[in-house]
Amino acid sequence: MKFLRNLLASIFGTFIALGIIFMLFILIASLASETEKVTVKKNSVLELKLSGVIKDYAPKSDNPFEEIFGVNDGKMGLNKIINAIENAASDTNIKGISIDLAGINAGIAQTQAIRNALLDFKESGKFIKSYADMYDQQSYYLSSVADSVYVNSFGSVDFKGLSSEVLYYKDIQYKTGVKMEVIRHGKYKSAVEPFLYDEMSDNNRAQITSFLTSIWNEMLQDISESRNKTIEELNTIADNLLTRNADLALENDMVDGAIYFDEYTDKLKEAVGVSTEDELNKITLKDYISTGKGRLKSSASNKIAVIYAQGEIIYGKGDENYIGPELIINALRKAVDDKNTKAIVLRVNSPGGSALTSELIWRELELASKELPIVVSMGDVAASGGYYIACNADVIFAEPTTITGSIGVFGVLPNISELADNIGVNAEQVSTNNSANYSVFEPMSDAFRTVTQEGVEQVYTTFLERVAKGRGMLVTEVDSVAQGRVWSGVEAIEKGLVDKLGNLEAAITEAAELAGVTDYRVRNYPNYNIDFEDRLNSLPFAKSKEKLIIEELGEENYRMYKNLKQVSKLKGIQARAPFVLDIK
Repeated sequence: MKFLRNLLASIFGTFIALGIIFMLFILIASLASETEKVTVKKNSVLELKLSGVIKDYAPKSDNPFEEIFGVNDGKMGLNKIINAIENAASDTNIKGISIDLAGINAGIAQTQAIRNALLDFKESGKFIKSYADMYDQQSYYLSSVADSVYVNSFGSVDFKGLSSEVLYYKDIQYKTGVKMEVIRHGKYKSAVEPFLYDEMSDNNRAQITSFLTSIWNEMLQDISESRNKTIEELNTIADNLLTRNADLALENDMVDGAIYFDEYTDKLKEAVGVSTEDELNKITLKDYISTGKGRLKSSASNKIAVIYAQGEIIYGKGDENYIGPELIINALRKAVDDKNTKAIVLRVNSPGGSALTSELIWRELELASKELPIVVSMGDVAASGGYYIACNADVIFAEPTTITGSIGVFGVLPNISELADNIGVNAEQVSTNNSANYSVFEPMSDAFRTVTQEGVEQVYTTFLERVAKGRGMLVTEVDSVAQGRVWSGVEAIEKGLVDKLGNLEAAITEAAELAGVTDYRVRNYPNYNIDFEDRLNSLPFAKSKEKLIIEELGEENYRMYKNLKQVSKLKGIQARAPFVLDIK
């Protein structure tokens, strides 16, 4: 009887599940049929709103649940944004661009790439105007490219220079009895410094000051040219917060007007050439991309493969947010096996991670380089393991504001022996051999530390050798600029770690020249395949965990929680840049 009851319950549950799935597909079909085709009207203004996450590569999701439940995070691919701006320059229906943003969810190098694309757009003779109720520093940097920059008369411009904050956990480890055992090589390897000290070391302060200054100078140079102000004037404005309200920003010529949005709309109409009484035709960047303007069309048979390696480097499959050996190696092999592929561009945007995975990808790139020219394009960050996988390219490009280098390695293991003693927990081990073992409930033994340090030293030596071979340098020369030190793209040129400054397009052009082709099209890799479990995880009830934690802990405490959780997931020796590098 019990068996029959369970059987009927299983059958009933199956029918319910099938019914839900059927209803979801009906809903998907109805939404698809109701979607209106987007068209670009005559005399339109392209609205540049960048509120979503900007990734180097964000192929269109084939996950229907994202559209149904509205949980798409609005992510946009940098490549599509730049292609859309380039297409808009020659689109007769687009009269100009309106930048409308108070913030931008992108890295500084990505922001600079968009800014450079807007500079190229201006050569078409079309206008660019900008408006915001208030500008943060990064959005102002982007918006300063406009012919006219406007702010709400009650708004402000945040312009104060760059800063970076690092959280330190040494004291909290003593208070809780939970600490991290750290083994590292590199006096600048600051990824683990927060667990060793309760304040910033002189070496770490020196490197952060160096690359922040380099990035800030790059931003100042761009703003100086657009606003016709000297770098000295801009630094004076930043030092004294002379844009803290709209009147001061206007007085110091950092904006061209302090007006309301309806007045700004009238200025857009005037620029387009329509009456203030007429409706202004506007199209968002997202809609413009959906019309096919997010790609550059070409019928060429020759291909330049662009392989995107973005996110932390992990040992595993990998996806849109993480670099895994399976995903990248398969992409490299597909590109090499395609007889029409003439060169490979590896786009790296990664702080590094697993040393083992970095080595596996390095090896596959080494094999691919015997078949095709390889050029690396660095995004916001290509540090530590991110530099490891880049170092054997024929040519390396970096953006001026790229953060790179960090050639160093470390291992970190959690230890709760003091906490265990405090709460009365005793762990006893039984082993068949005398090899050095580790338990989180016991202090790390000297023998285990020695063995682990040997592993770290071995990986560091291999790292130096890989860079020396790829860059044509002596190991001692690499070591002198390594030790975990972080460099900006401009500094990396001086140190011999990078060949040229330039964006992804410059790297693609270089790859084509190395391959000896002039007529080609770009083929993007990898292909992200989403399984059913991942699709379910995109539903609202599966996406609320992070938001709930933030609500309970607050933003600052959540940052600490997230950093500690990140450490707990590390496996094996790491080639990774600092965990917390929040530039503001």
